[in-house]
Amino acid sequence: MSDPHERRRAALRSTLRDRGLDALLIGDLRNLRYLTGFTGSNGALLVHVDGDDRTVFCTDGRYQEQSAEQVAGLERVIDRASARALAARAAADRLAAVGFESQHVTVDGLDALTRAAEGVRLVRAPQLVEALRLVKDDTEVEALRQACAIADTALADLIAEGGLRPGRTERDVARELDDRMRDHGAAAPAFDTIVATGANSAIPHHRPTDAVLRMGDFVKLDFGALLHGYHSDMTRTLVLGAPSDWQQEIYDLVAAAQAAGTAALAPGVAVAAVDAAARQVIEAAGRGEQFLHGLGHGVGLQIHEAPSLAKTGEGTLSAGMAVTVEPGVYLSGLGGVRIEDTLVVRDTHPELLTQTTKQLMVV
Repeated sequence: MSDPHERRRAALRSTLRDRGLDALLIGDLRNLRYLTGFTGSNGALLVHVDGDDRTVFCTDGRYQEQSAEQVAGLERVIDRASARALAARAAADRLAAVGFESQHVTVDGLDALTRAAEGVRLVRAPQLVEALRLVKDDTEVEALRQACAIADTALADLIAEGGLRPGRTERDVARELDDRMRDHGAAAPAFDTIVATGANSAIPHHRPTDAVLRMGDFVKLDFGALLHGYHSDMTRTLVLGAPSDWQQEIYDLVAAAQAAGTAALAPGVAVAAVDAAARQVIEAAGRGEQFLHGLGHGVGLQIHEAPSLAKTGEGTLSAGMAVTVEPGVYLSGLGGVRIEDTLVVRDTHPELLTQTTKQLMVV
């Protein structure tokens, strides 16, 4: 079974058997892409527990040719009301119990599915595909690796060609960084790029403004590339000119916390314990109240997905999970530092996907 989408559907069928379901109706486009490779804006999939010969894909006429290429090997139905059409198909096939993605389906949407699936018991089945997506396969890791490499290269080019210099605005830098990622093959930025200079760097999710970069400022860059549907995520904090003592102090502190969090990534470790490993470093320095967010998050087909590396995070890590580690210290009105990498949990030591140096860069 060489096709990764086929392997993923086979794994999902095992879950359906455990749940006593005849099929799962999938309408979330990210889950649809994960299971079929389909990249259109409308579609649904009815994964049958008995195999791909009974699994049905549906989209509308705009994607007839595209789906023939991307979803080869599955029966295809053309209907704009894709989810309702497959609910009706479940009724026609006399299926007894069909799961649906209750985390995505609205109340009105469920009413429509219920009417279409007359005689079928619709069962809430949240997060079944998302649970499979927690652990990335080799195809997914390679997409993440390439997306991270694009971001690394874009930042290196930006610095080498003088893109970070006094007098430029945050918006200018963000726009150029986005363009450079596209130039290196990204489909788009993975999310709205953050460029924060001076006191703005103390705002964790600052939006770029016309604020001007000045000598002596921290410049925080949080950005990523989107490639083949997968998102990279990296933050680097630089300084324009020689760092002051306070800048070097908090940078070194965040770097130590980031190293501690990274070292804690291992299969079987509780996600809350990973957060604690980094947070304790910052708390021991008396800066605990200035670390304003969780340590990190899963990354893949979504920029933020499970697992959550936070105080309140639940569950444990498994080999193959892709996560960020991104501690920060933010001094309101003065400036802040965040250092973030994307990594893959491995049985030995985590695989680092973002390769840009974490030494304090002076530009």
